[in-house]
Amino acid sequence: MPTPYTVIRRPLITEKGLTAKETEGTLVFDVDPKATKNEVKQAVELLFKVKVAAVRTINLAGKERRRGKFSGYRPDWKKAYVRLKEGEKMPEYVNNL
Repeated sequence: MPTPYTVIRRPLITEKGLTAKETEGTLVFDVDPKATKNEVKQAVELLFKVKVAAVRTINLAGKERRRGKFSGYRPDWKKAYVRLKEGEKMPEYVNNL
């Protein structure tokens, strides 16, 4: 089994993600594309010491990027929406916003 630090790459700190965190009790993470929902759930519970109610994932295709006449693609990636159980305290991973 991979370690929790290889499953969860980073939290996604966007306007939409912070709104979901405040209103729905949902955390948003950039995760390893090979990670399953169970691995994401176990990693979040281990790292943040909270109970997870549900995990939703989405696979996103990399966008085309150009630099002058040269073009290429960013890598494909996976996003996970992790909803916490009722009464769980939201972890604070954003300090300076």
